[in-house]
Amino acid sequence: MNKDQAPLRFHTRKWVKPEDLNPNNTLFGGSLLKWIDEEAVIYAIVQLDNPHVVTKLISEVEFINAPVQGDIIEMGFTATHFGKTSITLKCEVRNKLTRAQILTIERLVFVNLGKDGNPAPHGKTGITLGSEKFDR
Repeated sequence: MNKDQAPLRFHTRKWVKPEDLNPNNTLFGGSLLKWIDEEAVIYAIVQLDNPHVVTKLISEVEFINAPVQGDIIEMGFTATHFGKTSITLKCEVRNKLTRAQILTIERLVFVNLGKDGNPAPHGKTGITLGSEKFDR
């Protein structure tokens, strides 16, 4: 992480339940990716101050450890780049109790859309922390 990049902030937590498991009795990767995409787009929406944001790219996903039923996992995100119409995030998922890393995704790219549904400049250049957004 470069000195200008904020650390990953872990706020979103999920409890691995029986309905989330695959035939190997570990967390189904598709469920985890759905959770990540949903939380990442919320992060992007908050950063860009626009509810009209879409997923453009999710880079290679590296599964490191498989959560099992009863595990509590947490997802951490940080913005790593602000383009003219996009925002790039990094994601890490870990076990809340053991801190064991579950997966990493180096790049999730989201595009800011205008009212016409086309990419639109967002004018942002850096991360705004949640407390700053709500203290206005």
